[in-house]
Amino acid sequence: MVSQEQFLEVVDRDEAQRRFQAAIRLAPLGDELVDLREALGRVLAADVVASVDVPSFDRSNLDGFAVRALDTYGAREERPCKLKLLAEVAATGVVPKSEVAADAAVSIATGGMLPRGADAIVAVEHAECVGGEVVVRKAVAPGFGVTFAGTDISHGETVLWRGEVLTSRETGVLSAIGCASVRVWRRPKVAILSTGDEIIAPGEPMRPGLVYDSNAQILTDAIRELGGEPISLGIVPDDFEKLRAALKLALARADVVLLSGGTSKGSGDVSYRVVAELKSPGIVAHGVALKPGKPICLAAHDGKPVVVLPGFPTSAIFTFHEFVAPVIRSLAGKRVEQASSVAARLAVKINSEIGRTEYVLVGLVTDPEAGHLVAYPMGKGSGSVTAFSRADGFLTVGRHQEIVEAGAQVNVQLSGRDVRAADLVVIGSHCVGLDYLLGLLQEKGFHTKFLSVGSTAGLSAATRNECDLAGMHLLDLKTGQYNYPYITSELLLVSGYRRLQGVVYRAGDPRFTGASATEAIERVKRDPRCMMVNRNQGSGTRILIDRLLEGTQPNGYAVQARNHTAVAAAVLQDRADWGVAIESVSRHKDLGFLPIGDEHYDFIVPQSRLHRPAVQAFRKLLADPQVREHLNSMGLRPSE
Repeated sequence: MVSQEQFLEVVDRDEAQRRFQAAIRLAPLGDELVDLREALGRVLAADVVASVDVPSFDRSNLDGFAVRALDTYGAREERPCKLKLLAEVAATGVVPKSEVAADAAVSIATGGMLPRGADAIVAVEHAECVGGEVVVRKAVAPGFGVTFAGTDISHGETVLWRGEVLTSRETGVLSAIGCASVRVWRRPKVAILSTGDEIIAPGEPMRPGLVYDSNAQILTDAIRELGGEPISLGIVPDDFEKLRAALKLALARADVVLLSGGTSKGSGDVSYRVVAELKSPGIVAHGVALKPGKPICLAAHDGKPVVVLPGFPTSAIFTFHEFVAPVIRSLAGKRVEQASSVAARLAVKINSEIGRTEYVLVGLVTDPEAGHLVAYPMGKGSGSVTAFSRADGFLTVGRHQEIVEAGAQVNVQLSGRDVRAADLVVIGSHCVGLDYLLGLLQEKGFHTKFLSVGSTAGLSAATRNECDLAGMHLLDLKTGQYNYPYITSELLLVSGYRRLQGVVYRAGDPRFTGASATEAIERVKRDPRCMMVNRNQGSGTRILIDRLLEGTQPNGYAVQARNHTAVAAAVLQDRADWGVAIESVSRHKDLGFLPIGDEHYDFIVPQSRLHRPAVQAFRKLLADPQVREHLNSMGLRPSE
C-alpha cells in the first residue's frame, strides 16, 4: 500500500504570510543605471530632478509675427495697425539677432525663439505683409502665443519620484530634460522549476497520462508583469537527486525560487522533501487553510524566498498572487498596489468547507433593471487552465462560513483589470456552434461574454434578465418537446439548430455494435462491467439520459462530464465504455455512434433585450446563408 502523509500543521492564510515575510528579505535588490531606450517598465530607484528648463527658451506656439503686445492695442479688422517688418526671420533652431523695438515686428515660425523685446505673437491669419510693413488686424495680450522658458519644467524641479514605474509618459519626460540614462531598481530574478513525471513541454506530442506544462508560462509572464526577470529551468522529473541539484542551481542564480508541483504529501511528491533540507530557517509553512491552494509550501534559505506552488493551475496562480506576487513587487521596488473590487449579488448558492478560506472565481454580468452586478461562480475546479483567464475576479468565503446564499451581497476582487461591459452576455449550455457565432460577432467589433452554466441555469438567468441570450436544449418530458414549453411571455425563443445525439462507444465493442441506441442502453445499463460517463445536472443531455435509463443508475452514473467533448474523451481513453453526446464529437476513427434523435439547441432572449445591437446582429448571423452552411458542415443543422 502507498503511504500518504498528512499535513502536520495547517495554518491560516494570515499566519502563513506573517511567517513567510518574517523569514525573507523584502527590500529592493539594489539599483543600476540603464539606457533610457531600455527603461520602459522599470522602477525608478531615485528621484529625477531636472537640470534644464523645459522649454529652455521663450518659444513661439504659432506661425506669425513676434511683437510688443502694447503696439497692437486697439487693432481690429476695420481699423488695423501697422508695424515695421524687420528683415530677420526667427526660424526654429536659430537664436535671433534682432531686437523688437516700438512699432516693429519679426516674422517667426512655430517653435522659433522669441526675439529680444517681443512679448507676444500675432498669428499669421490675423496679419499680412504689405511692402515693408505688417498690417495687424487683431490685438494681442502679453504672452499670447508664447511658451516662456521653464513653463513646463523648471531647472531644479523634481519631475519623477522613486518607486514610479516608467511608462511611455515618464520616458517622454526624461527625454525632454535630456536624460540618456536613468537609475532604476534591479529586477528580481525568479527561477521557475516545473516538477513531475507527468509534465511535458508545449510542442511535445501528447500521450495518455501526461499534461502540458501551462504553469511555467503563466508564472513566467506574471513575473514579467510584476517587474521581475523569470529564469526558466525547465522540467525536472520526480527524482530526489535531480531535483536537489536543480534547486541548488536555482538558489545560486535567482533571488526567488518557485517550484511548481510536488507540494502534496503523497509518496511521489518530492519537491517539499527537497525543500525541507534548506536551513535558515527552511520551511515556515506547509499547508495553509485555503481553497484552492492548501498544499502550498513556504520556505526561505538565508533570506531568499523558496515556494513550492501546487501543481493544479488555478491553485498555483491563486497562491502565487497571494504569497509570491507581493514579494516580487517589494524586491522590484514597486509600491504596494491596492486591488480593485466591486460589489455584486451572488447568482447561485455556494457551499464551502468550514475551516478553510475559499476563493471562488466568478464571471460578472450587469442586471440593467436593478443596476447592479451579478456574480456567477465559474465552477471549474483547481485543475482548470481557463477559469482564471476567463474570470472577472474572485470572491472570498471566510473559513468559518459554510454557505453563501443566492442573492447575497458579495465583494469581488477584480483580476487586475476593470470589468468591461460586454455588448452581448450569453449564459447557458456550451456548444461549438455558439463558439463559432460568438467569434463572428467578435470580428464585427462586439465584445462578448459567455458563462457556461448549463441549460437550466441559463434559462433562470434569462428569466431574471441577467443575460442577452441563453443557449439551451431542455427536453420537456411531458410533451417531448425541446425548449418551447419553458418559454414565458417575458422571453422570446430564437430558433438555433438541431444536433443529432446518440450513444458514443469505442469502435468494435460488441456490446454496442449492430444495436440501436435503445437496445444498447437496455443491454448495458445493468451490466456492472460496463462503465458509463454521465452529463452534469441541469444540462439538457442529462434530462435525456435519465429518461433513457428509467431510474437505473449504471456503473459510472455519478461521473459527470461538463460537455460533449469530455464524454468522447472519457470513452476514447477507456475511462468509460459509453456515454451520450452529439454526433460531431464522435467523428473520430476510434468512436462508434448510435443515433438517439435530434435535439434542438435554441436561444432564449429576454423581451427587454431584443433591441440591443449585439442581439440583432446575432439573429442576423443565424439567418445568414453562409453561416447556416458552415453550421451544417459542423453537423449542426439550422432550424427552418
